[in-house]
Amino acid sequence: MKRRLNKPLHLSPGDTVGVVAPAAAVERTHLERGVGVLASMGFRVKVSERALARSGVLAGDDRERAGELQAYFADPEVKAIFAARGGYGCGRLLPMLDWDAIARTPKIFVGFSDETFLLNMLVDRAGMVAMHGPMVAMDLARGLSTRSFEHMKGLLTGEVGEFAMDAREIIRPGVAEGELIGGCLSVIVAMLGTPFAPSFDGRIIFIEDVGEKAYRIDRMLVQLRQAGAMERAAGIVFGAIRPVEGNELEARLMARFIADQTGELKCPVLGGVEAGHGSENFTLPFGVRVRLDSNARRMEFIEPALS
Repeated sequence: MKRRLNKPLHLSPGDTVGVVAPAAAVERTHLERGVGVLASMGFRVKVSERALARSGVLAGDDRERAGELQAYFADPEVKAIFAARGGYGCGRLLPMLDWDAIARTPKIFVGFSDETFLLNMLVDRAGMVAMHGPMVAMDLARGLSTRSFEHMKGLLTGEVGEFAMDAREIIRPGVAEGELIGGCLSVIVAMLGTPFAPSFDGRIIFIEDVGEKAYRIDRMLVQLRQAGAMERAAGIVFGAIRPVEGNELEARLMARFIADQTGELKCPVLGGVEAGHGSENFTLPFGVRVRLDSNARRMEFIEPALS
């Protein structure tokens, strides 16, 4: 039976969007540049008072970061929440957040990388669609490609409903449908065996990562497979999997390891979708039903993400 998730309201010009820092410490110049991009899209921007806080490598104390995120979900003025950056730290917040309270005020949340922790919990615990997409002091500050920027803006404003993403590679043939979940591979694996591990049953798992040696990618895929996640999934789609410093030998080894770990699956597996680290990083709504079609080499989003 198809599950009904809460779909946050789309954004309109003049809406207030919030910027929070739930993970690693943020550089002021990068934050200001990214906030300027949000303002240029016609939104009012409310930046967390603690966005530039520091506690070692983190953007402030754990409880302060969790409290700020909770407060922005509760704030009726804020219509969407953007993560400032990833890095490290979101996993530490999971036990501190009131997911039932967040579920009562569904709104757009955008982030990726370390925010994979939050994205999957927003889908599974809060029962809402969440956006795997560009972050303020990182992607927006550096600049997105024109088509990635327009895609993100169209999704957030409701102008883009159903859409499709092309895949460069057929790793395993087939056709399947299911809710999209996943994100950064190292974070997905870090969630396994915890109370916060996402459910993989009948779902499409999106996987991406960056800066890892090929053997580490293989080790994480082995763990994901041995945990039963791959066998329970309806399908798997790989986004950007970038080796350290673009090493071509490492890239070839990664491709071999991905083939090794998915070769005996019965579900379709596609690769090369432009989402995640080191790609154009197209925004992907998690919790939305998608259709993988190896014949067309496409991942099709078969329902709108927002209401």
